[in-house]
Amino acid sequence: MTHPRASTHERERLVTDFVRLCEIESPSRRERPMADAVAADLRELGLAVEEDASRTDTGSDAGNLLARIPAPPGGRTILLCAHLDTVPLDAPVVVERTEEGVIRNRNDAIVGADNKAAVAVILATARRLMAGGAPPVGLEILFTTCEELALAGAKAFDLGALEADVGFVFDHASPIGELIVAAPTYFSVDARFHGKAAHAGLAPEAGHNAIEAAAAAIASLRFGRLDEITTSNVGRIIGGTASNVVAERCSVQCEARSIDHERAAQVAGEIVDAMTQAATDRACDVEIDVQELFRGFKLPKSAASVTIASSALEDLGIEPRPISTGGGSDANSFVARGFECLNVANGTEAAHQPDERVSVHALETMLDVALGIVHHSAAAA
Repeated sequence: MTHPRASTHERERLVTDFVRLCEIESPSRRERPMADAVAADLRELGLAVEEDASRTDTGSDAGNLLARIPAPPGGRTILLCAHLDTVPLDAPVVVERTEEGVIRNRNDAIVGADNKAAVAVILATARRLMAGGAPPVGLEILFTTCEELALAGAKAFDLGALEADVGFVFDHASPIGELIVAAPTYFSVDARFHGKAAHAGLAPEAGHNAIEAAAAAIASLRFGRLDEITTSNVGRIIGGTASNVVAERCSVQCEARSIDHERAAQVAGEIVDAMTQAATDRACDVEIDVQELFRGFKLPKSAASVTIASSALEDLGIEPRPISTGGGSDANSFVARGFECLNVANGTEAAHQPDERVSVHALETMLDVALGIVHHSAAAA
């Protein structure tokens, strides 16, 4: 059986759906319109849609959506997953398509390709399976909320609801062909320094400057790429009340990431130690919150998900390229709980940036990859 390819009609419908979904604004915790639109598309195919109660945990106005296409007798079931939310919008989404076939926002803001390109592809895959008679595999379709908030929707999803033995998410903004076989553990470190206010001109010696303490801690640390698999960052600092007041408070937000879980924990600990020492040296108090927002994973190249996706790519003449990444995806949450799930690059570009974009060619290729994953999942059963 040859690798299935999308028809001209399916490709045109894919682009139309992608544009429609992008123009439904759905920043994290405000996914309701997007969830309703996607659920309607699934029901139009004759599929039942279950919405879970994860909004209680995530604070979203919608839950995760799950739909199923039953497996043939004795056949396997796989999961295809994408997230409904986007990062915050700096301007309305007005989609335009350039002469070069690139889809982007006419305004200076994200278009929503992260992750609506994948949502559109999964819907197109489901449409093909429902139109083609008996499907070669069972398909579970999961659309999560609040992925951009440290995978909150995926964390709240009950994996016990799944029948699939392997899953695929399409959530890495890099060239099609890359397979994310390793992703990091991610710690957030938030510190709140408390000093003592004083008049900066009349009696500065009577104060204890919280900003100075925070700055000393930051200056003592190294940020950026620490080694091949480890990064850290100071991303936000807020403090003080006025230039003529010794600052009595300052908040700092940092992070540590590493493919090696213990290394990530070590770097987070170094940040905590530096914050504590700087506060002590300057007679300030400090409160520090450390959270493991998601756990890293490594998949062997022999894993079923990797071999299936590799075969799908090779059929298209695309070389599979297993890589590690510094970003997280819903796959982190699933693998951490024992469910094998591979993050597959989707060909989108400049995720989270005002010039975010995706080419029509990448969308169409992503659909062919997804159809190939279905095909090879059946062959590998």
